Amino acid sequence: MKGAKRAVGFWNPKMELMSRADLQQLQLHKLKATVAWANERSAFWRTKLEAAGVRPEHIRSLDDLRRLPFLTKEEWIKSQQENPPFGNSLATGQELAMRYHQTSGTSGRTPLRVLDGRKDWEWVAEMWAYGIHGFGVRSGDVAYLPFSYGIFIGFWGAHYALEKMGVLVITGGGQTTEARLSTLMELGATVIVATPTYALRLAQVAEETGIDLARDSKVELLIHAGEPGANIPSTKQAIQEAWGAKAGDFPGMTECGTIFAFECSEQSGAIHIIEDHFIEEVINPKTGEPVNYGERGERVMTSFGRGLMPVLRYRTGDLVEKIEASSCPCGRTFDLYRGGIIGRIDDMKIIRGVNVYPSAVENIVRGFHEVNEFQIVIGKDGPLDEISVRVEPSPETNQSTVAGLGTRLAAELASAHEGLRFGVEVVEPGTLPTFELKARRLVDTRGVGGVNSPFDKDLAYNSR
Repeated sequence: MKGAKRAVGFWNPKMELMSRADLQQLQLHKLKATVAWANERSAFWRTKLEAAGVRPEHIRSLDDLRRLPFLTKEEWIKSQQENPPFGNSLATGQELAMRYHQTSGTSGRTPLRVLDGRKDWEWVAEMWAYGIHGFGVRSGDVAYLPFSYGIFIGFWGAHYALEKMGVLVITGGGQTTEARLSTLMELGATVIVATPTYALRLAQVAEETGIDLARDSKVELLIHAGEPGANIPSTKQAIQEAWGAKAGDFPGMTECGTIFAFECSEQSGAIHIIEDHFIEEVINPKTGEPVNYGERGERVMTSFGRGLMPVLRYRTGDLVEKIEASSCPCGRTFDLYRGGIIGRIDDMKIIRGVNVYPSAVENIVRGFHEVNEFQIVIGKDGPLDEISVRVEPSPETNQSTVAGLGTRLAAELASAHEGLRFGVEVVEPGTLPTFELKARRLVDTRGVGGVNSPFDKDLAYNSR
């Protein structure tokens, strides 16, 4: 990696190094206050809590968190459909809001709409500051955000956190990939904030135009969010090799408006949960019961930072494995998620009795450095499901390598999936879509109407 070793440090050392006992007392204090606030001010939560037979005074210990009902995205959206546009979950009047965002609403789904007040938005930036400072970003850095700013939450919070930290922020909305490369090179960017997909896209275009980012750019840190990738070993390795820089994983959600965990400068293979601002449970998705450290389960989030729209025990659908804080040598007392967000419950596909996760497929595909882009296609062969992968090699890949690519990739995919046969189609460069924000690489043709297109007009970015 280029440059001198980055400083190791803590944005809020009092909280990040707090003893577990004191941290849990702080969480309990905030939990009581949040439940009382939601019950008093939000009709949505008052109704939910009454139906569950829970009152604020029932919360006496962290164990009482389990008395609270789960919140699902479906009921949240239903509330907004019945009482448009924001439902009845608001805890204050809409006139106190200063920010509006929504989920991408892909594949025709109804988007979830969220509002933030001034204090909420300050908190959003503060959470990002925990993470990017912990990864090594400091005042004096030059951060470039190749992100078309809109109502998708994206990297808005990162932008304001960087400004808060005294970092020079360069925005790259409305530019082509080539123009963005020119800007980041000209202005000497040391930090890039982008999706993993777009970081790879920038690297591909740089190579096509004769720029060696690892040698010629000043970029030392890449901040990644919005999709899996920075937590997928082969994808992360590809990014770090292309840029000669460290790539970090910073998962967040529109539902909480910000990141809830971050990768620290130690890069220990796990992400720290920001536990003084979130309580994160891991449950068995079928029973709703908690699982132990090191066991895989569904992530459930309780947030203490968003006042306008309280969030208690939200079932995220994320698959995680929580491990203890001592697993990372950085000294933080925050527990971690090993491997970041492993996948999503609704992402798993069962093909001829075999469980297939798109992130696992990506980890294998990205291990083939000659692959520029890929797409997973699921369909039917008579009554049976079938799966194939379309891969686009880089233009400079020689023909002998291309000729054997499909066979080698199919063999590795089958080996990792109990012998399941994957079809592999090698397509011409420029065939597959590229993306600026969240990539949509899965096409499932078994749905209603035959095809669920990956070409989301609000997310696809094809600069060819």
